[in-house]
Amino acid sequence: MQKNILIITGILFILEFYVYQAFKTITSNTWLRVGYWMVNLMVYGFFIYEILVFKRSDRDQHRVQLLTSIFLVFMLPKLFIVFFLILEDISRFFRYLFTVYAQPESYFPERRKFLSVLGVSVAGIFSLLFIDGIVFGKYRHRVRKVKLKIAGLPQQFKGYKIVQISDVHSGSFFHPEKLKHAIDLINEQNADLVLFTGDMVNNYAEEFKPFVPLFSTIRAKDGKFSILGNHDYGDYGDWKSAEEKSQNIPQLAALQRDAGFNLLRNENRIIERNGEKLYLIGVENWGEPPFPQYGDLNKASEGIPPEAAKILMSHDPTHFDAVVKKHPSNVQLTLSGHTHGMQFGLDLKNIRWSPVQYRYKKWADLYESEGKYLYVNRGFGVIAYPGRVGIEPEITLFELS
Repeated sequence: MQKNILIITGILFILEFYVYQAFKTITSNTWLRVGYWMVNLMVYGFFIYEILVFKRSDRDQHRVQLLTSIFLVFMLPKLFIVFFLILEDISRFFRYLFTVYAQPESYFPERRKFLSVLGVSVAGIFSLLFIDGIVFGKYRHRVRKVKLKIAGLPQQFKGYKIVQISDVHSGSFFHPEKLKHAIDLINEQNADLVLFTGDMVNNYAEEFKPFVPLFSTIRAKDGKFSILGNHDYGDYGDWKSAEEKSQNIPQLAALQRDAGFNLLRNENRIIERNGEKLYLIGVENWGEPPFPQYGDLNKASEGIPPEAAKILMSHDPTHFDAVVKKHPSNVQLTLSGHTHGMQFGLDLKNIRWSPVQYRYKKWADLYESEGKYLYVNRGFGVIAYPGRVGIEPEITLFELS
């Protein structure tokens, strides 16, 4: 892994000599040009050093976030400069070919300042967007309201309000108090039920410990329920022994209980009002390889009448198409998360795009297939890149009818 990152870094550094052509076109000031290379050498040197000293056993997320931020803020946007320079060099080459025979003393056309300025400006805009995502974007929690008709929903549950949150990744936040506004937003919805659809931590149960007092203030009339996501199992962590890892989920379950959440592991619960029932099903993580498939919908839905109204919590949205929508349990609504909307993209009223859509066909918002619904939450937190650009952190409010 480190070797691959170093190779990519080396390629980007080589491209810096090409990018420098744009900077050189914009300014002839010697000190600015020297300063450009001094800053670049220091950043690349620091980045390579951090990669070399990085250890998987280091449970501190600061280093991962720092490396990701440097790459996205300082390195990746420069590819836009490369793009504009290549376009111009193609143009310069053909202009040279068209004049080489017409003029005995032909010369290769010089670069035009406009395209260099344009390339640097676009790169600068993307850098600023990534910085904004780190400083402000990950705290721009938004409540999305969804009204749904559920087949067979008992009369007592008409107007029933459910809040869904997902993918907290508590280890990515270092100041729990900064999330208080998001918890206040949840409580303002006056929900009957609060459902958390997995990935409370990045790897280790201990990450959630500082957040227990805050999350324990979340209120719901009929309780708070949760499931496990792929990160909650600790499969990506570095453990001293198998015994230590085996304690991770029990510890996380205990911490979630302290915060008031009832963890469902391939099981169901009945929400009852005046003799009428709404069934809540929670499965363990089920994803397409390499993600684990611990979820067992057969076991989780045991004893539930097929015609009964039911809601399924399943972390990975691929479970819906692969298993859920054709399952004899007849689940009307599945709630998932997992994708985060890749924390980057466009999420407008009529335009929705993110690179994650090339991996997940169902990656955000509401989907319907064969009369069944899937809702994919955009996530509450962040991982790796400590920010969000265009895809805001989400709190979903469902009103059933």
